[in-house]
Amino acid sequence: MKFKKKKTGKNKNYSISNKLRKELKSNDQFEFMLNNLSLEEIIGLKLELAAKSAGGMLYGLPIWFSLQNIVQDAVLKYAYSATGTKLEAGRFLGFNKDRFNKLIRKYKTDSYFEEKKDFTENI
Repeated sequence: MKFKKKKTGKNKNYSISNKLRKELKSNDQFEFMLNNLSLEEIIGLKLELAAKSAGGMLYGLPIWFSLQNIVQDAVLKYAYSATGTKLEAGRFLGFNKDRFNKLIRKYKTDSYFEEKKDFTENI
């Protein structure tokens, strides 16, 4: 039997699911339904919905050429939520410390998980 290693470090409380639930963008039912879709179906549906809200087609957007950045950003966020520290996340993805730090700065991964202050609290 394998035991899951206890997460320690700054990333230990990071969870994309928990973040989206706090923002009321996700719940149990949504995640259950999403889990039954393939990544291809999710991406296709997301593009279709974006096109509908834009009134038709997404002309002029370099979607094809942006895919690498979109996928890398998503994988970095997952690595953060699946590991306990930045070092573990970098190792998980096969990066040395410098390369990993460069990518998390590029994609602003740290700030994604930081709780944003509600500006109306100070009013």
